[in-house]
Amino acid sequence: MSRELFSRNPDLKRLRDEGYFVQQKGGHLVMREVPYVDAHRQVRIGTLISSLTLAGDRTRTPDTHVVHWDGDFPCHADGTPIQGISHAAGVFDLGHGLKATHAFSSKPDGGYTDYHHKMTSYVNIIAGPAAVLKPGATPRTFREPEPEEDSVFNYVETASDRVGIGALTERFVKEVVAIIGGGGTGGYILDFVAKTPVREIRLFDSDEFLTHNAFRAPGAPSLEELREAPKKVEYLKRIYSRMHRNIVPHDVELGADNLHLLDGVTFAFLSLDAGDAKRLIVEKLEAIGASFIDVGMGLELDEGSLGGILRVTASTPEKRDHVPQRISFVGGGAEDIYASNIQVADLNALNAVLAVVKWKKIRGFYRDLEREHHCTYTTDGNMLINGDLP
Repeated sequence: MSRELFSRNPDLKRLRDEGYFVQQKGGHLVMREVPYVDAHRQVRIGTLISSLTLAGDRTRTPDTHVVHWDGDFPCHADGTPIQGISHAAGVFDLGHGLKATHAFSSKPDGGYTDYHHKMTSYVNIIAGPAAVLKPGATPRTFREPEPEEDSVFNYVETASDRVGIGALTERFVKEVVAIIGGGGTGGYILDFVAKTPVREIRLFDSDEFLTHNAFRAPGAPSLEELREAPKKVEYLKRIYSRMHRNIVPHDVELGADNLHLLDGVTFAFLSLDAGDAKRLIVEKLEAIGASFIDVGMGLELDEGSLGGILRVTASTPEKRDHVPQRISFVGGGAEDIYASNIQVADLNALNAVLAVVKWKKIRGFYRDLEREHHCTYTTDGNMLINGDLP
């Protein structure tokens, strides 16, 4: 993907053709081996980093004139700081192994036309004094970077890096996620998880995607697609593999004879009916040390309107004692409210949102002071209640 990005965009290709050591790292354009002068009048090497604005695999006009810099503050040949580029100093973790110590701001009249204009403008400011003290010092090394590792995405994920949360997003890169149940809630869970850099997403469901599913799942299938009555997992993979490369569909109902398909899973979302199969799945996930979230929805039609409760129950190796009381493995009883067949797309989506937010809390992406392992949302009164704290 990185090689194609440079070959298809004239501004990026021109940077390499002119000998600059540039590469794409996540949603960043990185220029390495930029010589500069430090406060002690020593010539050193630094790295210039810019966010990338893309339309698919095509560069657009840079969305910001700001860049990050990994190195000491650059100086003139006499050791005095270069004026007019200071923006902020600190410790910036940009993800993808990129660190920075400064953010610079220098905006020409009319802004930067493209990334060649932006990167060369900054490098001329920073590297010029180095050539005065050390003739021949140049950022034009004519050295190609090593090939990049393949991404799980079919195109560059620029959303995280452009707002400075790339390092947080990287917390998901080793995750192998199972989504068990591809109905309304499971489909929305996939929609959100597919936008993260998890290593693999395994889908489990043996049902067909029929017309009623279209009205409670994300997206909008065509009449022709519905006529095919595809398996849910194949239908969902067809859509989300356009973005995420590592979606593995399993057209099966998990049970005693195939639980090995969960081996290697680090996190699972359970969106399926109560029954012995769910009990076996939970026992398997606990045995392999995986965390998981079970979701439930119970809606009732009463006096001409719907009301009900959504449930999100998390289980981690640190806390599992609440699971038998919170997750139903048989029909009937107090938990039967969560087994109602009434489903509505917006509540399916909300149930999925609550589950995915909790997953991200568990992984440290979101702050989680209470660390609740169970919560319910009641439509009447708009009540969100936490329970099962550590």
